[in-house]
Amino acid sequence: MDARTETDVAHVAAAIGDPSRAKVLLALAGGGALPASALAAEAGVSNSTISGHLARLLDARLLTVELDGRHRYYRLATTDVARALEQLALIARPLPVRSLNADTRAKALLRARLCYDHLAGRLGVAVMSALQEREILAAERMGSGGGSPDADAGSGGTGAGSLDVAYVLTPHGRQELAAFGVDTDRLPRRRASVRYCVDWAEQRHHLAGALGAALTARLFDLEWLRHGKYRRVVHLTDAGREGLATTFGVRDDQVE
Repeated sequence: MDARTETDVAHVAAAIGDPSRAKVLLALAGGGALPASALAAEAGVSNSTISGHLARLLDARLLTVELDGRHRYYRLATTDVARALEQLALIARPLPVRSLNADTRAKALLRARLCYDHLAGRLGVAVMSALQEREILAAERMGSGGGSPDADAGSGGTGAGSLDVAYVLTPHGRQELAAFGVDTDRLPRRRASVRYCVDWAEQRHHLAGALGAALTARLFDLEWLRHGKYRRVVHLTDAGREGLATTFGVRDDQVE
């Protein structure tokens, strides 16, 4: 194998592997940007210590930094970093819960959270399932005429680890989403329209990609979702519960 085609996985893994740096990355996994002081608090280290951790994450190209006057704000470098964190969580052991606050936060993350800019947790999986049941998304077998994933399809089956299925946005789905306020013809072309993440908690797929981001943004615009007190956690409002049931057929028992 040509050495020039290999990637330095160890360098990235070492950057993620420190517990404090892992906490920094997870604090940013909801897609926001935070200053060093807030990230120090999340990681449980001093302001002087966090600078070294941030430098290491920047060097590994896991973070980017934005300047706003004299202030510096950090965010995940790409959506792929959030995706990688979600995949690592699939094989990681659960952290011990040692307080009521930690237990409340853990349960909230399992119920509904952001995976960078799209919906995850039980709610995200339920929405993904509903989109298939309503034939907004269709699953096509790879190698049986479906071809390989392109801008409108993301590989993956309905269960964790399935790699022989592509999700495709149907013509009916385009109409349904347009009526809902998501114009699929105006999705950004710099990223795949339909992708998926294997949800680490549910071991099933939730919708990612440009479509996942646009749909999640629409749910916030309608105030069907609101941000929770914990980073990444989102809550389904009463209007959202009724709206998702009416529009997509998401049942209460799927999200509780």
